Amino acid sequence: MIVVNDDQELLLVKTDRRGWEIPGGQVEQGERPRAAAIREVEEESGITAQVDAFCGIFQNTSKSICNMLFAGRAIAGDLRTSDETAAVGWFKLTAALDKITHPTFRERVELGLDPSQWPFLIEF
Repeated sequence: MIVVNDDQELLLVKTDRRGWEIPGGQVEQGERPRAAAIREVEEESGITAQVDAFCGIFQNTSKSICNMLFAGRAIAGDLRTSDETAAVGWFKLTAALDKITHPTFRERVELGLDPSQWPFLIEF
């Protein structure tokens, strides 16, 4: 989930596996995707977020995985790391994009930050 704060900074988490990225994870049994996005952001960063938009679905064909991308904003909480994150932080857009070294993740963030690229708004 792409999360911005009132200062228009982007929330990033740092993982041992992929470096800096936006918070994310898996939908649990019986959970709605929107609720999963909110839960994963809070678990990985300490931030409570509100989903404002659905940005798209992306498929990783080599691993048979579909990823959903949401955009929203921070509404509460304080930054903290978790068992899954080595670091968390708010970053100005240019600095945030420079930190995301995985090309696919960077492309998704750029798409998610541009509402004109969103397919449509769906309530999840």
